[in-house]
Amino acid sequence: MKRIHDFAAGKIRAASQAGTGLLLIDNPDRKNAVTAAMWRAIPEAMHWLCGEGEARVIVLMGAGTTDFCAGADISEFPTVRKDTATARLYESENSKAFSAIRNARVPVIAAIRGICYGGGFGLAAAADLRIAAEGAAFAVPAARLGLAYPADAVQDFIRTLGAQMAGKALYTGLPMSVNDLLAAGFLLDMTTAEGLEPAALTLAETIAANAPLSVQASKLALRAASQQDDDLLREAEVIGAATFDSADYAEGRNAFAEKRRPQFTGR
Repeated sequence: MKRIHDFAAGKIRAASQAGTGLLLIDNPDRKNAVTAAMWRAIPEAMHWLCGEGEARVIVLMGAGTTDFCAGADISEFPTVRKDTATARLYESENSKAFSAIRNARVPVIAAIRGICYGGGFGLAAAADLRIAAEGAAFAVPAARLGLAYPADAVQDFIRTLGAQMAGKALYTGLPMSVNDLLAAGFLLDMTTAEGLEPAALTLAETIAANAPLSVQASKLALRAASQQDDDLLREAEVIGAATFDSADYAEGRNAFAEKRRPQFTGR
């Protein structure tokens, strides 16, 4: 059964079916730019997808057929980012959105077409896996706007782009191509425009068909390694050890012996 829930007056949309969740940035008239209300809604949508939505994997996309996300909605800046005090509050909401994607217990796949700038680039960098359609364009224009990018999101750029490419992106504000980011290892794959959504959903369905506890343990271990976090490493070890007592481990062994596809429940 498909579950659907809208947030931020429908500009952040969540849906889940058969273990695959979809998080949609839905503001196509502004190239899917993210308003303050939308930033606040992203953690709520992620919480819903991982809870009531029962998602085992989440695909993050921009609505429409042209753009992933142009970043923060600059038209709001005279109000929501007018000085240090308001900017700190605004960036706190940014950070919560990035964290909700980065620290989700399930993998997040960013499927990127068209413009992927600023905060949109940050959302993609916070994801676990990234696929882009040919012709997609990436940039972090903070230096050209006279503002600083949130420090925690900079760490995502370093983790996914490497220090030099992250530095170039932040210092210059210049656009980067799909080929640039394939070479940097930021992107897993490039597709045609028409093939982007099918490729992302095929990858998501493959992940969703696997044992959820195993996937969660792997995500925690990967996060622990990339963040050099000993607490996360210990948590990953606990979850990993628990898989050997799980019903899914028994199901996996039985399915292998019986030469059939396993049916995992996450227990």
